[in-house]
Amino acid sequence: MIYSIETQEYLKYIPHKQDYDFWRSRLSDAEYNTIITELQNRIFGEEIATSSWIPGSDWTDTVFQPIWEKACSKDDATAAKFFGLLVWEVFLNHEDVWSFGRYKKDDIPIKGLTYFILKNPPPQT
Repeated sequence: MIYSIETQEYLKYIPHKQDYDFWRSRLSDAEYNTIITELQNRIFGEEIATSSWIPGSDWTDTVFQPIWEKACSKDDATAAKFFGLLVWEVFLNHEDVWSFGRYKKDDIPIKGLTYFILKNPPPQT
């Protein structure tokens, strides 16, 4: 689940859903499921995760290559956006409550969202 500290509400949707659905339609179910499983494996046991640091800079011969190659027609910026939405979806469906924010490292803004587990999340209404 995802909780927005900024708006103080649980979020139950994927942003930019029309774009997400279009890009998702270009992946086979097998490719999609492999990507989601890999993302779940990469965050399992973590308490903090930054989306843009998960995949690495070269997606060649990884489960993420179809995002760039097929879903986003080899467009780097579009692939990054779709990847971010897939990460969002994984946290949205996670059993723990996660929140997120935009942060800096060494005073340089991090491109992706940083997610973190809320130890004492507010009750759902």
